[in-house]
Amino acid sequence: MTAPVLSVRNLQVEFTSRRGTLRAIDGVSFDIAKGEVLGVVGESGAGKSVTGLAVIGLIDPPGRISGGEILLSGLRIDNLPPEEMRQVRGKRIGMIFQDPLTSLNPLYRVGDQIIETIKTHTNLTDQQARKRAIDLLAEVGISAPEKRIDGYPHEFSGGMRQRVVIALALCAEPELIIADEPTTALDVSVQAQIISLIKRLGRDHGTAVMLVTHDMGVIAETCDRVAVMYAGRVAEIGPVQEVIQNPLHPYAKGLMGAIPTLAGEDKRLVQIPGSMPRLSAIPAGCSFNPRCSAAFERCRVDRPEPLRHGTQAVACHLYDRATETAA
Repeated sequence: MTAPVLSVRNLQVEFTSRRGTLRAIDGVSFDIAKGEVLGVVGESGAGKSVTGLAVIGLIDPPGRISGGEILLSGLRIDNLPPEEMRQVRGKRIGMIFQDPLTSLNPLYRVGDQIIETIKTHTNLTDQQARKRAIDLLAEVGISAPEKRIDGYPHEFSGGMRQRVVIALALCAEPELIIADEPTTALDVSVQAQIISLIKRLGRDHGTAVMLVTHDMGVIAETCDRVAVMYAGRVAEIGPVQEVIQNPLHPYAKGLMGAIPTLAGEDKRLVQIPGSMPRLSAIPAGCSFNPRCSAAFERCRVDRPEPLRHGTQAVACHLYDRATETAA
């Protein structure tokens, strides 16, 4: 079995504020294999985007990685000096942000931006870099790339801009791409095209993809595995069909039960009471226990660690053999 492209071990991210130190990510661990798409899903504030930013080394002060390890193809990258991390970012790790306008400079032609990125990370000449830029634009589905390469970002639609950003992320043929809500601002038909494009990255390039989203439809359509995050921790992780059809963690069950289906229109959707806790008020024990109908005394005291349960891993005392034995 080959080593994973990305291996995150017990990651912790903290932010210093006037109220003290707030822990946004608390012991997150997962792997992504070559050619695999891992979806990371959860409510706003669960820590999805912060996890992605930590992997790519973009946690700005007052935030910092306070514990754990991030390994890229066996190389530890969370403790690299800024200059070395800049070499990794863009060349070995690509990033696709939610809003393409934050990734594209409105004053420069899209071709110039792609060519500059290619030349930064390769030894290609101007002419070779331009040809590669045109090939990339064609690969991500932009028609007449020979003409569009000289266009400015405002001359492209939202979906086309997102394709340009994907082309930018692919410039140096990275081992890993982190896509942070890449379809949120797009209409449904364009979403489907972008999803198809991201799936093809793993298949054709062998690229590992970490897809951060709150949309379970996108997860179901795109990912091989899914990690459900809650309050800075992974509540459940496993193959996407298993987690969707047979969720184990009470929070994951609530998320899946809140998805409308075409069948059984008369059935009420599941409602999770309460809301995600603030970083300054994360409860003791399992952070989900105030909202969980299955919580018992141990849940309010001991923090559950991930346990293997078939093909899934779940951080819940309900699946702890010691609990079952005691019962």
